[in-house]
Parts: sequence; C-alpha cells; structure tokens
Amino acid sequence: MSTFLTVNPGDQPVWVNTSNCKACDICVSVCPSGVLSMVYEVTSTLGATIAIEHPESCIGCNECELSCPDFAIYVADKKEYKEAGFSFAKLTDEAKARQVAIAANNYYSIEQGAR
Repeated sequence: MSTFLTVNPGDQPVWVNTSNCKACDICVSVCPSGVLSMVYEVTSTLGATIAIEHPESCIGCNECELSCPDFAIYVADKKEYKEAGFSFAKLTDEAKARQVAIAANNYYSIEQGAR
C-alpha cells in the first residue's frame, strides 16, 4: 500500500488531505464542474486553502487528483463508490457555469466573493 493513499473520510466523492495541500490552485483550475475552489484561510502559509464546496457535482473525472503535485486531493474509486450505493454526477450547465465563475474569480470561492 502506498503512503500517498488516503482513506475516504466518509461517503465522499472527493476529499483533500489539507496537511499536504499547498494551495497552488491547480486542482481548482482543472475541475470542469466547479466542485473545488480556494478559500481565504489566515492560518495557512499562503493565506488560502482548498475547499470542496459542491461535492454533489463531482463527476469523478479524476482531473484534480491527477494534476495535484502534492498528492493532496483524492477522488473515490468509481467501482467502490458505486458498490457503496453512490454515483457521480453528470456534468450540468449549472456546474459548468459555476466553474467559469470560479475561474473568473481567480479560482476563489464565488460564495466568498472577489478580493
């Protein structure tokens, strides 16, 4: 078993090991459905951290996990997730629009507003 793997903390489609995350925002930039965003966090070295604000919109594409340079973000295994009685979402126009808005806000949460 690899030391980079992290166990799903619950029935989540995507989760973050915040101790590995350096707030580079790469994962946010590749997420097509606006699941992820950056949020301001005063205790973080960079003043921000990643947030999973819309897990219900995760399509299970694995782009965030595959692009993370620090092995900090994980997507549920499709087969195990389905066997547990869950399914990933379909990519909707609403999710695409949310991702466009997050990108326009420098990858920060649109719920927090621009700063």
